[in-house]
Amino acid sequence: MARTDLYSPTAADRFTFGLWTVGHTGPDPFGDATRPRWSPAEIVDLLGEVGGVHGVNLHDNDLIPIDASAGESARIRGDFAKARRRNRLKVCMVTANLFSDPVFQDGAFTSNDADVRRYAVAKSMRCMDLGAELGAKTYVMWGGREGIETDAAKDPVLAIRRTREAIDFLCGYSLAKGYGYKIALEAKPNEPRGHMYFPTTGHYLALIPTLMHPEMVGVNPEVAHEHMAGLNFTHAVAQAIEMGKLFHIDLNDQEFGRYDQDSRFGSANLKHAFFLVKLLEDNGYRGFKHFDSHAYRTADRADVIAFARGSMRTYLILKEKARRWSEDRTVRRLLNEINRHDEPRAIGAYSPARGRAVLGMEFDRGTLAKRALAYEALDQRTIEILLGV
Repeated sequence: MARTDLYSPTAADRFTFGLWTVGHTGPDPFGDATRPRWSPAEIVDLLGEVGGVHGVNLHDNDLIPIDASAGESARIRGDFAKARRRNRLKVCMVTANLFSDPVFQDGAFTSNDADVRRYAVAKSMRCMDLGAELGAKTYVMWGGREGIETDAAKDPVLAIRRTREAIDFLCGYSLAKGYGYKIALEAKPNEPRGHMYFPTTGHYLALIPTLMHPEMVGVNPEVAHEHMAGLNFTHAVAQAIEMGKLFHIDLNDQEFGRYDQDSRFGSANLKHAFFLVKLLEDNGYRGFKHFDSHAYRTADRADVIAFARGSMRTYLILKEKARRWSEDRTVRRLLNEINRHDEPRAIGAYSPARGRAVLGMEFDRGTLAKRALAYEALDQRTIEILLGV
């Protein structure tokens, strides 16, 4: 589909939504569902109506209920396949639901019950089978119940080892089956557990080099999850990019310090969203951009469509704003002034000779402290560009 304007998405933008995102029925901890439950095929048809969507993502049980019979499973798969064909949508990412069923009340990979840990791995293997059948190449792991309410319950060192063991096993399974998965680990600080293991993207980036197959494993950072912890999401994504580990990304929005809101992308912190889009575009990110969010509880079907269209439109508007920012004469002048004393490899690699040279340099601290840094002017110009002035 050709782009009709700068802000109309096409499949080439690689925007995706989950069955659980646009299919969210609107419940919250204090209220029941406000929208009907649509079948997977109906959700795909809705995304086709939205237009410009590249693909659909799913948990195993978003598609196939956990207790479905073989006949029911076959019928659902058939309806889902027909819907994807008529709407030209791909399945881009799959993930196992290891948090909803009561069996995972104390976690999955970190459960104190060895049978639960084995069941969680088996369920993940079957989810990998399902994803491979559907054509997915990205497998996300989110440890929704991997945590504690009291540290008396578990040894945190043992929890790390159990997590590593499960990831290593599933990497081995993907390799043995030839699935070619890129496995992306998703962090969250809390909710539904009081404290989650691996609460930030940085925690998972530290774990990955200790794995048996680190080349297969990266991260799936989510805006809301880092904002819940009061962190700068753009910095977490930058670290993943610098390490070559940004395998997938979840876009939504979140007021700092709140429960997991999963708000529409750009709806709460527009400047943060701008710098995130700029980071992704400046660094040539070509992976899937998944909107892991849902419409307001008040939304009907038409408003859910508006939510999905708005998510993609906001990204594309901010992408264009990022281009304007980079080309803006005032911004470029200010950046040149701010960085006029910079040098590539100002320190460089250590050698004894280089060490002696640096030690022999003379620095006038007073002069250095007086060099102008027009960050106020630069930030104000950023605001003006975002506001269209």
